[in-house]
Formats: sequence, structure tokens, C-alpha cells
Amino acid sequence: MLITISKYQGTGNDFIIIDNRDNTIELSTENVKHLCDRKFGIGADGLMLLNSRQQYDFEMKYYNADGAEGTMCGNGGRCLTQFAYDKGIKKEKYLFIAIDGEHEALFNEGWVHLKMKDVSLIEEYQGGFLLNTGSPHYVKPVPDVMNEDIVSKGRELRYSDEFMPDGVNVNFVENPEEGKIIVRTYERGVEDETLSCGTGVTASAIVFSREGTGYNSIEVATLGGNLAVEFNKNELGNFEDIWLCGPATFVFEGKISID
Repeated sequence: MLITISKYQGTGNDFIIIDNRDNTIELSTENVKHLCDRKFGIGADGLMLLNSRQQYDFEMKYYNADGAEGTMCGNGGRCLTQFAYDKGIKKEKYLFIAIDGEHEALFNEGWVHLKMKDVSLIEEYQGGFLLNTGSPHYVKPVPDVMNEDIVSKGRELRYSDEFMPDGVNVNFVENPEEGKIIVRTYERGVEDETLSCGTGVTASAIVFSREGTGYNSIEVATLGGNLAVEFNKNELGNFEDIWLCGPATFVFEGKISID
């Protein structure tokens, strides 16, 4: 079967995207794994299908690079919104459905802003914090993130008994000054460090904003570029109206044959 694929990236977090609004594309785990393979396929951190869904502008179907269906991907949601716009779904504000529920998205000054799920629970764990921003994350504050062994330390936590069988994404975060953080992430499903992780960036910004209430905006540096996380923290300590903001860039379009 010959299919048309597009490649997009959001701060280096790259994705294969397929327009499946006619519901004709069925991919096996091996298909997805092969397409995402950087040696024998196209290469990507994940793959998404743009599906039709009644009452929504589209449905987001996300697969990890290992071929398994994944949980929410923040940078993926932003890239899929840009893809939808490029394919003719042009709106001032989007409403789409993903595995973790409804999401809004919009464009602002060249960036895609994606509304994330609310966060009400942050747990302390082994010198860090656990929370879910659509995907489960462990956030570890460190003094010098660029000198951390992200892969070995991240893999050890990801596969620890505490988080099996599903595992957890692991973020190492430096806070060089107020309102700014640097984040590096080991992502399950990719099983490596990625240049950026949207749900991880969101989780990290929330962890470093536990004090105080009201509106806040955090600037985030990743290996792949800059993002921002905006949110409101209410008097109960819950995080609401959370927006992941950053670029989403078209890379190329082509056709590929799959079994």
C-alpha cells in the first residue's frame, strides 16, 4: 500500500503524520515501528493519524516510536494542529479529541498554543516529583542539567519496579533564574533522550511553580529550542488553564510503500 506521509517537528521532537480522515489507513505495530526507525525507515519520535471525529475538528491518534499506542504527546498535538491547518482545516480555535480527552489549540504570533489537562496531584518521590500531564512524568531538580547522564539515569527510573509495567517519562530540570527552566527528558516509547517533550516540559514548569497562586508563564529551554508554559494556579493549589506554547514546523512530505 502506497501512503502519503508528512514530517513535522516541534523543537526537535519529530513526528510522522498521516491524513486518515477517510479512515482507510490501518497500521500494525510493526508498520509504525518500521516507519519511525531512523536507520531503516523514515525516522521519528512518534507517528500520528489525523482522524475524523463527530463534534470535533479532528481526532489525534498517537503512536510511540516502538509501535505501541501512546498517551498524550504535547509537541505532537501542536504539530498535528499545524498539519490540520496546512491540510485546509483553518480555524481561529480548534477543538480536538485525544487519548486523554478534549484539547483546544490556537495560533498566536507564529506559535501553536495547546491547552493541556488540569493538574491537581503532585507527589514527592525520591528527591523529585510525580505528576500526570496527559502522560506520567517524574521531574528531578538538578543543579547542572547539561552534565547529567540523562539516558542511563532516565532508563533506570523508567524501568524501576515502582513504575512497571507501563514505565514513566523522566525529566531532569535546572532552574537558572526565576521564570526560566532548562529541561532534558528521557521518553518511554522512544527509549532515549528526545530533543524536547511537551508533556514533560509542562510537568517541569508546574513542579517549579508550586509556590504562590494566580497566573504564571514559564520560559523553557530544551535541546531542540524554546517553549513556554502558561497556567493559572487556584487557591486550592490546582493548576488550570494550562497552555503549552511553541513552534510547530513542516519538514517534508512524501510517499512510502508499506506492507
